[in-house]
Amino acid sequence: MTVMRSLKPTGLAALAAGALLTLAACSPAEPGVTSSSPVTSSPASGGASITASASPTASPGTSATVGTIVAGFPETLLPLMPGATVISSSFDKTSTPATAALVASINAPTAAVVDFYTKHLEAQGFKAVPGDAVGSVASKDFVRNDSETVNIAAVEAAGVSTFTIGANVAAESAK
Repeated sequence: MTVMRSLKPTGLAALAAGALLTLAACSPAEPGVTSSSPVTSSPASGGASITASASPTASPGTSATVGTIVAGFPETLLPLMPGATVISSSFDKTSTPATAALVASINAPTAAVVDFYTKHLEAQGFKAVPGDAVGSVASKDFVRNDSETVNIAAVEAAGVSTFTIGANVAAESAK
């Protein structure tokens, strides 16, 4: 299995980026695109962890992982909500702005997920943009310094919320 990872999610497209990241981890790469080294997997709590290496089109600072937080991920900026399980994560520290994405799930309502991240982001100087949903999906956008954006989007089924966080931030913020 080859994983293509040239995702660069924007604040408003974080949900789509998370879905693409998850699908990319399970799908073959586009014809003619191969990774620069093989995908590795190792056991992890409750499932497998797969780490992908960069495709020829991805920048050297891009990485993505399924089942765990990718190395170098800006956990101070985007912490994993307590009790949540990581589905996938990605980080590109070389792009301008730096991009990070996290897909996770938790046994909690979507309102609790959005509230947790709203409080965390506002404490870091982000301001919420008006609007709380895109269609039937809970979605909240945040802006800081007119150039940094974060989006949290969450859907709930059978008491489990699956959420995606996408961030585009200055490199010095992504630590």
